[in-house]
Amino acid sequence: MTTPTATAPATLLDAYWPARDGAAWRRAAVLALAGVVFLALSAKIAIPMWPVPVSMQTFAVLMLGAAYGWRLAGATVALYLAAGIAGLPVFAQGAGPAYFAGTTGGYLVGFPAAAMLVGWLAERGWDRRPLQTAAAMVLGNLVIYALGLAWLYVLLGSIRGVEGWGLSNTVAAGLTPFLLGDALKIALASALLPLAWRRR
Repeated sequence: MTTPTATAPATLLDAYWPARDGAAWRRAAVLALAGVVFLALSAKIAIPMWPVPVSMQTFAVLMLGAAYGWRLAGATVALYLAAGIAGLPVFAQGAGPAYFAGTTGGYLVGFPAAAMLVGWLAERGWDRRPLQTAAAMVLGNLVIYALGLAWLYVLLGSIRGVEGWGLSNTVAAGLTPFLLGDALKIALASALLPLAWRRR
């Protein structure tokens, strides 16, 4: 594993746009707003499905984590969720606080944690080589699915009382349809991130 030295840039963001004294907060604000727009656009690239649509959101969340590092990525994704809670149309289908009580609520809650995990790993060099990048992306996806599936299981099985709903239904509806797409997203990230480091 490659660990950045004290003088080396910790993230791709630091490599391409180093923070300057006195301007770091403006840089962070611009990047956070750009990240929110990126996440909102990724949510609209979606295939409607029940109970969870297929979208590019997980790819966007994990790429932001890798590029921004854990602090800024976590803050950016939290700002995105806050915008959705406030009613801005940044989610795939709808907005507002009640959106989190729907079938995608657990996945959304998992976004900041996944972005921060991938960002933390990226700051330790996990985004410089394809296999390590893939491993970081897999771990980020696991966080999202752990929370997403847990909420989906409780919501449809216990709260809404869908007849016969169990763990197998949850996995079949909330995980299996996304595996191929996730594999392609991970492959894309594993190619793009190390390439961006080599070209800096």
